[in-house]
Amino acid sequence: MKTELARVLPADIEKRSMEIITAELGERPLAADTADIVKRVIHATADFDYADSLVFSPGAAAAGVAALLAGATIVTDTNMALAGVSRPACEKLGAAARCFMAEPEIAEAARKNGTTRAAASMEYAARHLSGPLIFAVGNAPTALVRLCELIGDGSLSPSLVIGVPVGFVNVVESKELLLSLDTPHIVARGRKGGSSVAAAICNALLYRASGRTL
Repeated sequence: MKTELARVLPADIEKRSMEIITAELGERPLAADTADIVKRVIHATADFDYADSLVFSPGAAAAGVAALLAGATIVTDTNMALAGVSRPACEKLGAAARCFMAEPEIAEAARKNGTTRAAASMEYAARHLSGPLIFAVGNAPTALVRLCELIGDGSLSPSLVIGVPVGFVNVVESKELLLSLDTPHIVARGRKGGSSVAAAICNALLYRASGRTL
């Protein structure tokens, strides 16, 4: 059975989606230096609430782009977010994306210290990675809290922290903790977020750094 839906070529789907998003945003004001990120998140979620809930510290997007141009490593708290980060864009910039959640030593460290694997993976990244770091937390508030603790005690100084965990338990509190820090950050205030949001923000920064436009 054939349908009467409009025929859109695969290469034009993203372009048409962005046109729809721009039209539906209407006169809603978006800052020029963050509009592409907001639209990328809306594109990934079909949720226009992010036009209001995404919070950017001053210069956060520029800090993320500069880090990627310097070959930063993006550290995610889930393999789902890792899978969503554009590998071609990373390779073009000489950047990398990593997730340590499935490493055997992470499970052992979490068991030994009575923490979550997500928190243990942040500690592992802080100890073992060098160079510019971008942390993208889309699922686990425990990971975001541990990052804030490491930053607070001087053990970690990332180029950017993307704090967009989703859920109900300690989610809002973990985001507010990040918002209280001077570290460059992008936060989705409230309960919404997720791995797809974290990946979308990373990709928006990667695309900007590589010169790709919406």
